[in-house]
Amino acid sequence: MVESEPNNFFPKIGQVAEKTNALEDKDFPEQSNEEDEDRAVEEIGSLCMSCGEQGVTKLLLTTIPYFKEVIIMSFRCEHCGTSNNEIQSAGSIRPEGAVYTARIQNREDLNRQLVKSASCSVTIPQYELTIPPARGQLTTIEGLLRDIVTDLSAGQPLRKYQDENAYTKIQSIIDRARAILGDEEEDEEVTGPKDPRERTDIFTPFTVQLDDPAGNSFIEFLGSTADPKWNLRTYVRTHAQDVALGISAPDDVDVESNRDAIKRMKETLDKVVADQSGGEIKDDEIFVFPGSCSSCHQPLDTLMKKVNIPYFQDIFIMSTNCDACGYRDNEVKSGSAISEKGKRIILKVEDREDLSRDILKSETCGLSIPDIDLVLQAGTLGGRFTTLEGILDQVFEELSEKVFAGDSADSDDRSKFGKFLSDLKAVKNAERPFTLILDDPLANSYLQNLYAPDPDPNMETVMYDRSWEQNEELGLNDIKVENYSADS
Repeated sequence: MVESEPNNFFPKIGQVAEKTNALEDKDFPEQSNEEDEDRAVEEIGSLCMSCGEQGVTKLLLTTIPYFKEVIIMSFRCEHCGTSNNEIQSAGSIRPEGAVYTARIQNREDLNRQLVKSASCSVTIPQYELTIPPARGQLTTIEGLLRDIVTDLSAGQPLRKYQDENAYTKIQSIIDRARAILGDEEEDEEVTGPKDPRERTDIFTPFTVQLDDPAGNSFIEFLGSTADPKWNLRTYVRTHAQDVALGISAPDDVDVESNRDAIKRMKETLDKVVADQSGGEIKDDEIFVFPGSCSSCHQPLDTLMKKVNIPYFQDIFIMSTNCDACGYRDNEVKSGSAISEKGKRIILKVEDREDLSRDILKSETCGLSIPDIDLVLQAGTLGGRFTTLEGILDQVFEELSEKVFAGDSADSDDRSKFGKFLSDLKAVKNAERPFTLILDDPLANSYLQNLYAPDPDPNMETVMYDRSWEQNEELGLNDIKVENYSADS
């Protein structure tokens, strides 16, 4: 029995365009019922809120490649000229929020397609500009910039006399956006060419970031997800974001009073556990340190727990989560004495299974991948306890955001770094084999052995004597552990 194909309610945009062009090419005096059914766009009579007359809303159900199904709506009133367009997701809210980042390096990047849902905020760090959530929109990066110029320019004449400082800052954003769009070039026919030192129409790279707790926004990548100027990061939504999306009920109780009560209860339990353990820290013991969030300055708790890593040693994991703004951080500290020797771990990564290995990278550990000339000095990223895939994702995000955010590098340097990020993306997706090297002079780092307690055929561990320079950098040459009360 042959199964019937399901109704395709959400055809791709390309299919809709081809179908529309085919219908427009036909020469017919009247549309038949069959041709009406072939129309991709539905038209519905709607009341115009500006003049009260009857307007028309057009609906298009379509699929954006590599993204999802959406509903595009366009309203126009022929009586007063009012028009509006909006986009809505036709799917469900995703389990996690999403942050899409695109580095706009040249004018070709302005053509990247952009989907902004009603719950999405847009940030351009170089402009110190954040656009709060508003109506859904299907546009391009260029269209987004033109909307920014239009919206910000609307109140500038009045703002110039009411708040000159705000006017100056906003005008700076408008001028930079117009320079990228090339709008200033049209004025040269009247005013003449500008001095090169005064020109502002030279393209300046910038970054566009979409942060959508619902995960229903999107920025187009070029070619494939290996695009070095494109990145996607997902995150767990906070309770406040769930409430804003309407998928969770707000708390009816006093959060601050509950926070104080829980803190007092935890302090009491900690004292009881400390008395019962005779001062020794147990593996299941959690210490609570009250403090404030470094991002929003709201009160929060930092939790610390001792964890025993099999075939390694004890470590302390410190975790900070802010319920107010969603800030999260974790730090790892060694729970054992200073090792007499340093440790170097060499792993040959061959497939995605190796990316799931647990990794503990201490503050004194350096990380390198010779295959792509990646070298991270000790102290980079701090102490981390995650997976190999997780730490490579962190490296990619940190390097791409910080390097592409600047505008001083020349095109050759940016081309070389784009190639490096492409290689790094291939490495973190295990699309090619590579060698990972962890070098920790204090031997406080760890990489999971999948064959433990037997030797791992893809991993080599080398213990070595620290040099005098390494001991000096770590402050070990001046440490005296015997007869320390006597004169040195």
